[in-house]
Amino acid sequence: TYIFLSRPRRFGKSLFLDTLKCAYEGKKELFKGLYIYDKYDFKEYPVIKIEWRRSMQTIEELNSVAYDILKDNQENLGIVCEHTKDMAGCFEELIKKAYKKYKKRVVVLIDEYDKPILDVIETNTQAKKNRNYIKGFYSVLKTSGEYLEKVFLTGVSKFSKASVFSGLNMLEDISLNPKYGNICGYTQNDIETKMIEYLKDVDLQKLQKWYNGYNFLKDNVYNPFDILLFINNNFAYKNYWFSTATPTFLIKLIEKNNYFLPRLSNLKIGDTILDSFDIDNIDLEVILFQAGYLTIDKMITNRRGLIEYKLKLPNEEVKYSLNDAIIDFLTNQKSKKSDIQDNIYDALYSANLKKLEQSLKSIFASIPYNNLANNNLAHYEGYYASVVYVYLQSLGLDIIGEDVTNTGRIDLTIKLDNAIYILEFKVGDGNALSQIKEKEYHHKYLNHNKEIYLIGINFDENKKNINKFEWEKISNFID
Repeated sequence: TYIFLSRPRRFGKSLFLDTLKCAYEGKKELFKGLYIYDKYDFKEYPVIKIEWRRSMQTIEELNSVAYDILKDNQENLGIVCEHTKDMAGCFEELIKKAYKKYKKRVVVLIDEYDKPILDVIETNTQAKKNRNYIKGFYSVLKTSGEYLEKVFLTGVSKFSKASVFSGLNMLEDISLNPKYGNICGYTQNDIETKMIEYLKDVDLQKLQKWYNGYNFLKDNVYNPFDILLFINNNFAYKNYWFSTATPTFLIKLIEKNNYFLPRLSNLKIGDTILDSFDIDNIDLEVILFQAGYLTIDKMITNRRGLIEYKLKLPNEEVKYSLNDAIIDFLTNQKSKKSDIQDNIYDALYSANLKKLEQSLKSIFASIPYNNLANNNLAHYEGYYASVVYVYLQSLGLDIIGEDVTNTGRIDLTIKLDNAIYILEFKVGDGNALSQIKEKEYHHKYLNHNKEIYLIGINFDENKKNINKFEWEKISNFID
């Protein structure tokens, strides 16, 4: 059987493969006291484990890494391959010789199969070269089928079979199979039972809010990396997982494609789009999902009977960290960011619209000239809306982007305990507030028994700032 499992980084994929390796090598004594101990026969198989490590910025580096990987496996299995330059040939030779020597089918475990591509994903030409290299390397799995007992691959991203696994049509993807939804990560039950002795005096609700929330069509799970470092750092709430790899490439994609960021807070995506992508067809939502910055909120069957997924930011760690990273990239305001965030937060909760206007204007007044001089962002309505959105999202507020009503879409809705803010953005001519009123966007929230504030914001593309900030308060609630 050929199995593939995709999970975000630091989710325990490597440990999972190490565990499988020990089981297939028949090391029963390591499993004493565990569920599997008396339920598996622990037959010994020859195991080849491929772990892509080190830098692979060039084909020469990639070939060197492949050489060392196969050399280690030859030493472990007591085999010498005659192919010393053709790594695909060496891989195939290793499989056949292991089968012949041990008289058993071979188990192949591949950890982070996509790392050679993801290491150079920002450079399209090199990414294609690395992709073609590993495509030839993995083609051995197809031609050596009669010698293989099991092939198990893990990775962060799922590249299309045609681009990486040509001919490997029998590969079964269990990434979004509910049966295996909890196969990596800690569940809430794990935290409250197996981990509880390490979490004494910890507010479990706060812990859940900060680090739980990843979903692969079963229970919500925690990233193990977060929990282990949280314990090791005396229960300090920090962005442990996020800080291991700032998503610079994704943020550049946002800028390159003029992506309307408020869409991320109310995102529905088709079943097929989560399935795979390729170097020449990089979809931002797919990468954000596969990398762990977005996760599944719920599965929906639409009116045509097709499956869709509503996506969300998984938890507080990702919400704060991702939006802070985007703020830094779009505005270059690290030194002023905290003060601006505090002012916006206070203005919204005190319904001080004058202070809110001043705070938003200060954001754009503080953006360095160079950030907008060499591009067309200043003429792009979505840029201004996206900057406002990431500031609001970084405060942990309940926000809906492109909020659907029966008359159109609200650019941004902010829902607080005591008030609802409806925001519309315009660049150049046009009256943003008038559009809210004409479309009667606020009618959707009249029965919420909260103060409703309609805010129209116009931007001047020459001054690169707000030139009109109008608002109106609606209080005619429906009992």
